[in-house]
Amino acid sequence: MKKFFLILFFTFLAPAVTVQAMGEAFAFQGAGCGQDCKSCHSLSKDEAKKLIKADAFKADVTDIRMAPVKGLWEIEAVREGQKFIIYVDFAKKYLVEGKFTPLEQIGKPPELKKVDLSKIPLTDAVIMGNPMAAKKIIVFDDPDCPYCKKLHEEIKKILETRKDIAFYIKLFPLDIHPEAYEKSKAIICNKKSVKLLDDAFAGKKLPKSTCETKEVAETIKLGKSIGITGTPTIIFPDGRLLPGYMEGPALLKMLETP
Repeated sequence: MKKFFLILFFTFLAPAVTVQAMGEAFAFQGAGCGQDCKSCHSLSKDEAKKLIKADAFKADVTDIRMAPVKGLWEIEAVREGQKFIIYVDFAKKYLVEGKFTPLEQIGKPPELKKVDLSKIPLTDAVIMGNPMAAKKIIVFDDPDCPYCKKLHEEIKKILETRKDIAFYIKLFPLDIHPEAYEKSKAIICNKKSVKLLDDAFAGKKLPKSTCETKEVAETIKLGKSIGITGTPTIIFPDGRLLPGYMEGPALLKMLETP
């Protein structure tokens, strides 16, 4: 008899209980986090400024967006014209510095943004190599930047064997190097001297600038307008912009791989 009632329960009553439970579950289903995380999380610019203590180092928050990795805000900030990116978790407890690289891009050349080369005048550039060379590479340099110094040595090695390449050095002194602006002016005023650029990277004292050139200030303004925030910055003949130092062989490989 007990067995009969158990069979009766699972045959007739259990489905009803299950349907009722499912109905109650759907009845109580309300707002929740779906594909759009902004339905649950928000971060205003004013709040972001307080979280990262932007006022303490005189920075301003210019944009806030979802990070490539869920659970983080991507905060774009600017300090003295220099743009930087930081990340804050949704719980607003942690600041994450760095960048995200999709796993499928590992081992592949970085995807670089392109700039319009027609917007970059070369008459104020220090030329290393043959000015008549078919391939022109533009480098935004700071004479007090240690990574610019390393790249400078790589450039000299490249030019020993590659006569079809010329490097056009645009002097872009950074605010963090207080003497770099005057050094840049001295190099420009002395006929855009490669020797003085060598001396600057060698740590030698440069002569004072002998002219009131505006070219350095104009290069800084130009660089910021096309998104350059640090040095060195390399621009390939097709307009690809690569921020940061790169060894000579890797640079040549990228040059030959559009």
